[in-house]
Amino acid sequence: MKKALEFLQESRTFYLATTEGDQPRVRPFGAVFEYEGKLYIVTNNKKECFKQMLENPKVEISAMNKGKWIRLAGEVAHDDRREVKELALETIPSLKSMYSIEDGVFAVLYFTKGTATISSFTGEPETFSLYNN
Repeated sequence: MKKALEFLQESRTFYLATTEGDQPRVRPFGAVFEYEGKLYIVTNNKKECFKQMLENPKVEISAMNKGKWIRLAGEVAHDDRREVKELALETIPSLKSMYSIEDGVFAVLYFTKGTATISSFTGEPETFSLYNN
């Protein structure tokens, strides 16, 4: 999980894919952090992507950095605990300009399971599980 987290943090922008019915939907994200050994992302619970993830928790993330790219496929779950949101705001201070704990829209989700593959044009792909369970 740490390797995937570091890759996404260094990339700064990553692309999250969800589905709406049978249509894929992709959009840029930037907030990712770790809590209790889980990989978390941040969004707004009024956005369509949040609703899509609740309806179908299967997602994929892709990002590119220094000639390599990552594809992370897995499932997410919503975590509404205050302490997780507090950590997100502490870890990613830029979120404070968009969200507060009491705003009613700040949402965090974590990967319940997932597999990541880091690839490049020159080397062999490296595939690993987010969690060792």
